[in-house]
Amino acid sequence: MTTRGAELLKTELHKLKTVERPANSTAIAEARAHGDLSENAEYHAARERAGFIEGRISELEAKLGNAQVIDPKLVDADGRCVFGATVDVESGGESTTWQIVGEDEADIKKGRISVSSPIARALIGKESGEIVEVQTPGGVKRYEIIDVRYE
Repeated sequence: MTTRGAELLKTELHKLKTVERPANSTAIAEARAHGDLSENAEYHAARERAGFIEGRISELEAKLGNAQVIDPKLVDADGRCVFGATVDVESGGESTTWQIVGEDEADIKKGRISVSSPIARALIGKESGEIVEVQTPGGVKRYEIIDVRYE
């Protein structure tokens, strides 16, 4: 994952541990105070939320522990598309810019595509001036690579 992606996951993990977990513990305590737990919907909802929070904390810790963090600014791939690269492409007269990122960071609206997406897989290893063809649900799309940057 990129350094930006790692920071986003660390921020989410910190929020879960310092805000969400304590707030949910308080909600469980308040629901317990209402009496009979077997018919207490607030208690069961808070317990379910606690399970979600703990599961997400474990998932984030595992991802961060196993992650190989790459700073796109330090990548030197001689103008080839690689993980972390920002690629300007043109298709049918329309220009688009994408950054190739990890699955957790992907957000097509922000111009970040997953390294495992069909478009990114087609771009990997290619250079400026090359044309790639990508099979999409709407048929084969052709993209010309205009520029590859590492930012």
